[in-house]
Amino acid sequence: MAFNQIQFQHGMSITEFLGCFGTEAQCAEAVKQARWPDGFRCPSCGVADHYVVGHGARKLFQCNGCRHQTSLTAGSLMEHTKLPLTTWFLAGYLISQAKTGLSALALKRQLGVSYPTSWLLHQKINRAMARQESTHRLSGLVQIDDAYLGGERTGGKPGRGSENKVPFVAAVSINGKGHPMHLKLNLVSGFTAQAIKEWARDNLAPGSVVTSDGLSCFGAVTEAGCIHMPVVVGDLKPRDLPQFKWVNTVLGNLKTTLAGAFHSLKYSKYAGYYMAGFAYRFNRRFDLHTLVARLIVDVARCGPIPKRVLRAQAEACF
Repeated sequence: MAFNQIQFQHGMSITEFLGCFGTEAQCAEAVKQARWPDGFRCPSCGVADHYVVGHGARKLFQCNGCRHQTSLTAGSLMEHTKLPLTTWFLAGYLISQAKTGLSALALKRQLGVSYPTSWLLHQKINRAMARQESTHRLSGLVQIDDAYLGGERTGGKPGRGSENKVPFVAAVSINGKGHPMHLKLNLVSGFTAQAIKEWARDNLAPGSVVTSDGLSCFGAVTEAGCIHMPVVVGDLKPRDLPQFKWVNTVLGNLKTTLAGAFHSLKYSKYAGYYMAGFAYRFNRRFDLHTLVARLIVDVARCGPIPKRVLRAQAEACF
């Protein structure tokens, strides 16, 4: 039996990870390279000339022009952190390598930190993933489908009208050989023409050929410059619909991941970020060895997100 080259590729082992990022000095150098790949530039005036103040891994960089001092983590997602950089890096490694998802509680146990600390790390790293995922759009042949997370409350409305269900759009781009390439998972306010039009403008490149089921709202992708090819599903089973093979496969894997890793998850608050983490790993599955390094760069270049902002964002849900 032939091996799937993507599934059986070599990733970064824990031994190799510790060899590259096992010390505070190694992590500090990685953050420096991620934030200033062409050399230090003062965030205040842009001057490159500087000198280093202090000792140890967390030095201060003082600009020769304006005398402004900045640290490696100032202005980044790790701003004001009291944790060692090695803890941040290990958290990123564990989250990026968990194909089936990793809860904040599981992260707490592996890092040896308190639950509030692991929750904060988990939320921030997932938001860095979500920020990066929002920067690209799907193109070419695209399969899309409507889906929900959550279930009916006792005595509540069943089906699509349930007040405990969170609607989202799943979309997968397909190459010429029919293989899945990239994935988008986005919460929407509802399955209306206006919501889908806005989603398509943000997530699909003009000229994309979009295949969807017969849900009328998906016709709004044409207003984003896409070509719509609806397929009336009727009573057909997913196995009888090859047009939706990969989007259905992804949806099954996503729901299995969320159900297995995140118990009692408040979907309306956090599902969007966990779905972004799932998409981040999926879209970088072709080169697992560099996945950790790429996540380090994305975390280092993501702006600061204070805890109070995380809480406020969680409350501002659909």
